[in-house]
Amino acid sequence: MKNILLIGLGRFGKHVAYQLNELGHEVMAVDENENLVNEILPYVTDAQIGDSTNENFLESLGIKNYDICFVTIGGNFQNSLETTSLLKELGAKMVISRAERDVQAKFLLRNGADEVIYPEKQIANWAAIRYTADHIHDYIEVDDSHAIFEVEVPGDWIGKTIGELDIRKKYSISILAIKTDGKMNMAIGPDMELSSEDTLLVLGTYKDMQKCFQIGRASCRERV
Repeated sequence: MKNILLIGLGRFGKHVAYQLNELGHEVMAVDENENLVNEILPYVTDAQIGDSTNENFLESLGIKNYDICFVTIGGNFQNSLETTSLLKELGAKMVISRAERDVQAKFLLRNGADEVIYPEKQIANWAAIRYTADHIHDYIEVDDSHAIFEVEVPGDWIGKTIGELDIRKKYSISILAIKTDGKMNMAIGPDMELSSEDTLLVLGTYKDMQKCFQIGRASCRERV
């Protein structure tokens, strides 16, 4: 369990609060809007109405006591930037700020944010990849170069073992787990045989994934 400060209770901030509550964390929520604060009270440990660009107000919250400070202010980038900067000046251990554009992400990182979340861009990337390839079941971005995909077993792999395919050497892709009937098996061995009922959780670069699983033009099945 972590102590978390959540500043900004718009639509995105509320969803973050709901999830943090589900995970059992201690959450202090802050917003200037009294109605938003009252709405979120049942889902957080405590909540306050206040201006997060006011240094005295932020200082009164005991910033150093929080493991993570989320800045999820929407529609007012100036306030988000000032809040991010002040949090770091007041000794915040970890500041995670929301961006709505690429240029905002750059400014936030330069002014105190340890990490930036860009929900619109991240969801757009996920939706574009997830729904334009029939054989992809899910997708998680790891960083700018790597991702984890849940994919169907390519036809030419069915009936072959992990050892026969030598996937890591041939395609620079790691199989993290095999999912069968909703159950995850992470004990991957060279003698495991793949079937059409399986899906694979694989980690690799976008370039290697595109080549291997026909996300782009090339297919790894041509290389088997």
